Amino acid sequence: MNALPRITGLIAAQARAQRARLRLAAAGGAVVSVSAVCLLGLSGWFITGAAFAGAAGAAAAQSFNYMMPSAIIRLLAILRTGGRYVERVAGHEAALKALARLRPQLFDAIAASPVEGALSLSSGEVSARLVQDVDAVQTLFVRRSAAWSLAAGATAAVLMASLASPLAGLALLLAMGLACFGGLVIARRLADPAGRAAQIGVGLLKDRLAALEAAAPELKAYGLNDWAALQVARVAADHDRTQMALTQAGGWMAAWQTFATAVAVGVVIPAAFGADLPMIALAGLAAVMGVESAGGLVAALHQNGAAAQALVRLEAAVPALHVGATRKPNGAGLIIDGQPEMPPPFRLGLFGPSGAGKTTLIERLIGLQTPIAGEMRLGGADAADIAPEERRALFAYAAQDVRLLNGSVRENLLLAGPADDDALWEALDDAALGDRIRAEPMGLDTPLGPNGERLSGGERRRLGLARAYLRDAPWLVLDEPTEGLDAATEARVLETLQRRLVLRGQGLILVSHRAPPMALCQRSVRVHGLDDTGRVQLSSPPNARRRPGPAADQAVRSGVRAATGRG
Repeated sequence: MNALPRITGLIAAQARAQRARLRLAAAGGAVVSVSAVCLLGLSGWFITGAAFAGAAGAAAAQSFNYMMPSAIIRLLAILRTGGRYVERVAGHEAALKALARLRPQLFDAIAASPVEGALSLSSGEVSARLVQDVDAVQTLFVRRSAAWSLAAGATAAVLMASLASPLAGLALLLAMGLACFGGLVIARRLADPAGRAAQIGVGLLKDRLAALEAAAPELKAYGLNDWAALQVARVAADHDRTQMALTQAGGWMAAWQTFATAVAVGVVIPAAFGADLPMIALAGLAAVMGVESAGGLVAALHQNGAAAQALVRLEAAVPALHVGATRKPNGAGLIIDGQPEMPPPFRLGLFGPSGAGKTTLIERLIGLQTPIAGEMRLGGADAADIAPEERRALFAYAAQDVRLLNGSVRENLLLAGPADDDALWEALDDAALGDRIRAEPMGLDTPLGPNGERLSGGERRRLGLARAYLRDAPWLVLDEPTEGLDAATEARVLETLQRRLVLRGQGLILVSHRAPPMALCQRSVRVHGLDDTGRVQLSSPPNARRRPGPAADQAVRSGVRAATGRG
C-alpha cells in the first residue's frame, strides 16, 4: 500500500489558500517594526536636540526646527498603530479561516483512515486533537510574519545606529544576533519540552474526563465519586505542572530579552562616542527597539514545542491515507469461509458463545475492521481487496452497542441518509418506537441527550434499528436487535422486520442468541472462535438449512409466532 502524508499536506494547502492574508500580515509586521524603531530613535534625537537648543539660548531655540520632526513622529505613530492593526487582523483572520477549514478536513481524514486507528481513539482524545492540537497549530500561521518583522526592525535599527557611527551599527547587529541565539537556546532547552508535555497533558486530561463521565452512573452506584475526583485531580496536577514549566520558560525568555536589550544599549552607546549627543540618543533608543523587534520571534519560539507536538499527535491520529484496496464488488453476493454463495434476499443467522467472534466477523465484512484475505467474498471479489467504503455501501448496520449523537431523534435517524418525515415515522413504527416518540411534545425534534441518555437501553437499540431501516442497502446487518426486549415488543419488531424484508428484497445477516429472531433466517451458522491466524471459525449444524427465498415466508412467519407464544 502507498501512504500519503496528510496533516502537513492539509496545513500547506491552507497556507497557500491564505497566502494573500499572510503576506498582508507580514507587510503589516514589517511596517510596525520599522515605525517603532524610527519612532523611538527619532524621538530620542528630537528630545535631546530640543533640550540642547533650549539650553543654548533663545536664538538657538528660535532657529531649531521642531515642526518637521514632530510631524514625522506623529506619522510614525500612526503607521505603527495602523500596521499593528493590519498585522493582527490579517494574521489572525488567515489563521482562523485556515483552522475552520482544517478541522472538518481533519475529521474527514480520521474517518477515512484505517478503521483500527480511527476507532481506537477515545472521544476525549479525538476532542483534544480536534480542538487543542488544532489551536496549537494556529501559531504556524500567525508566526509567519515574525521573521519579516524581525528582518525589517533589525535593518532599520542597524541603519539608524550607523548614522551615529558604523561601529555602533555593527555592535547593534552583533547584540541582536546574541539576543536571537540566546532566545533559541532557551526555547530548545526549556520551552520546547514544556510545550510538548503540556500538549500531551491536555489530551490525557480530556481523555480521563471523558472516560469517567461515560462511567458516571456506575461510579455513583458504587460510591466511587471521590475516587473519580482523585483520578481527575492527579491528571490535572500533572497538566498544571507542565503549564507552570511552560510559563517559567516564557519568563526566562523575557528575562533574556531584557538582558539582551541592556547589553545592546551598553555596547552601542560607547561605540557611538564621537557623535553628538542627539545622535548617541538616537543610536541607544534604536538599539532598544531593534532588540524589541525580535519579540515576535521569541513569542513564536515559546509556542514552538506545543505546535510541534500538536503536529506529531495529529499525524499519529491520521498517519496516512492508504491506497491499495480499490477493487469494486460485482453485485452483492456473499460467501463466508467457503459457505455457498448467498445473494440478497438471503437470510443468514450467526450464533455462538459470547466472545467467539460474531461481531468481529460482521465488522470485518462491513468495513469496520480489516478482513483477512480469503475469509469472505463480496460480489465475486475478496473482501480484503475491496475498499472499506465500497463494502459499507452494501450494508445497513444496527450495532449491538448503539452510539447516538447528542441531538434530536431526527438528527440521529438522518445519519442513515436523507429522508422525509413520513419515512422517519415509518422506520420508527417498524422498530416499535413510533408511539414512544409521538408521546413526546417535540416529536422527531425531541432531544436525546449525550448518547441517548433519555432513552432506555432497549429504546436506544430500537432507534439504531430504525436508523438501519432508513439506509437503502442490499443487506441489513443486525447485531442482537431484540436483546433486552420483552416478548411482546420482540414479537412486534420481528413481524415488522419480516414484512420489510419481503417488501424490499433485502438480505439479512443476523447475530442473536435467541430463538425467535433466528427463526427468520434460512441458514444458521455457528461461530466457534478465532484460529491462530485470526480467521473466524464457522460450522453449519445439520438442521441449519431452511427453505430459501420468498417461498419460505409463511414458514418463517409461523416460526416467529411459535417462538413468541402467539397463536
